[in-house]
Amino acid sequence: MSTARIPDKQFFKIGEVAEIAGVEAYFLRFWESEFRGIKPEKTRTNQRMYSRRDVETVLDIRRLLYDEGYKIEGARRKLKELAGEELPLSLMQLAQAVREELDELDQILDQDER
Repeated sequence: MSTARIPDKQFFKIGEVAEIAGVEAYFLRFWESEFRGIKPEKTRTNQRMYSRRDVETVLDIRRLLYDEGYKIEGARRKLKELAGEELPLSLMQLAQAVREELDELDQILDQDER
């Protein structure tokens, strides 16, 4: 999904990820607290080591926030949606409308049985 070129290796230091994503390292530390998809391992010296998947997620977050104009909560929701964890809002609204219609039909049927 992301367009930045990720070097061909498995783990990256925070400075490398910051350079790849074009953001300061403090953004990455903040994003770690806001997005579950970023979970860098820590070395014995407490240095963050990001996996390739973490870097891909960082690039997706950067795109959503900077290029597409999402706020943190919207980007979080969009990432869940893209990962298949959450239905798009329009489908959620449709599902709610169907539930309401079924509830109404259920009430009508209950009345007819009496």
